[in-house]
Amino acid sequence: MFEQDNQEALDLYLAGTIKQKQLDSMARLWKNYPTDYAPLVNFAKENKIPFAASNVPRRYASMVSRGGFAVLDTLSAKEKAWIAPLPIAYDAELPGYKKMIEMMGGHGGENLPKAQAIKDATMAHFMLKYYQPGSLLIHYNGAYHSDFYDGLNWYLKKQNPALKIVTISTVSQKDIHKLSAEHLGRADFIICVDEDMTNTY
Repeated sequence: MFEQDNQEALDLYLAGTIKQKQLDSMARLWKNYPTDYAPLVNFAKENKIPFAASNVPRRYASMVSRGGFAVLDTLSAKEKAWIAPLPIAYDAELPGYKKMIEMMGGHGGENLPKAQAIKDATMAHFMLKYYQPGSLLIHYNGAYHSDFYDGLNWYLKKQNPALKIVTISTVSQKDIHKLSAEHLGRADFIICVDEDMTNTY
């Protein structure tokens, strides 16, 4: 949820240098931050656990959706430090990226999945930067980034084939007693919740 250019503000908060109110103004926090993310950040703060802002600054994903990966070459050295190293590896045949084009009926063009890919590549880059061999790294991301072992997993395995990855996904169904066929194989662990469950976003 945290974008990489907010790492400095996040580190200041974790160190106790700034308060929550200052973090609110310094970082671009999502509307559901208080309910969904603040407990995780505060747990890390209380237990002195490193917390990585792994996502790409959204303005760069927007740039890629309009102009492809080439627009990233126009960024300054400081800005490039907030994304995965260039050039960005990309496989247009990954099922999630192909499905994205199908879902949009071709309206997003070939750059739409590339905007998703810059997010996946950047998250994977900073996950590996923070990962300590022999330790556990937990990453929270939208399901589309890792469902069916796609996207994020592809970038992680490309850079570290020996990495052991376990995925968890949440799905909602009317009947929670039997997993729908469409969800089979979605993740290593699938949490099925009632479709009437309250959403925070």
